[in-house]
Amino acid sequence: MITISVSKIKLVRESNHRYDIDNRYVHGPQDAADIINAVLDLENEAQEVVAEIILDNQGKVTGVMEVTRGSINSSISHCREIYRGAILHNAASIILAHCHPSGETNPSREDIDITQRVKKAGQVLDIPLLDHIIIGHHRFTSLKEKGML
Repeated sequence: MITISVSKIKLVRESNHRYDIDNRYVHGPQDAADIINAVLDLENEAQEVVAEIILDNQGKVTGVMEVTRGSINSSISHCREIYRGAILHNAASIILAHCHPSGETNPSREDIDITQRVKKAGQVLDIPLLDHIIIGHHRFTSLKEKGML
């Protein structure tokens, strides 16, 4: 006789809160930055935090999730962590976001590399990465707008 593990994967909603945002739809990078800051306040973080906005087919936000938390100048993120939450939320697409505690929003080589890896993973999973937003102090940079996505 052998032993086999039986597992279940379930989404556990930690909480639901009301946020002071105009709508739950993302029509562009400004909407994404506003939502991520309203929910997670990334522009005031003292360390790098990687997060994602999870969207349905109409671009409506169905969830916001902190993916990883790092140090003052780096955070290690893998596609599996990023897409785990998206899959559990039945995402149609995602927007990746992370902060630079320095306030500078220019993308690093690592930012561009992870964006490309997440984009490729999203193509395989059929959950496209729509944008990657870098949040600084009262400003942001969209990698899509810069042609890096």
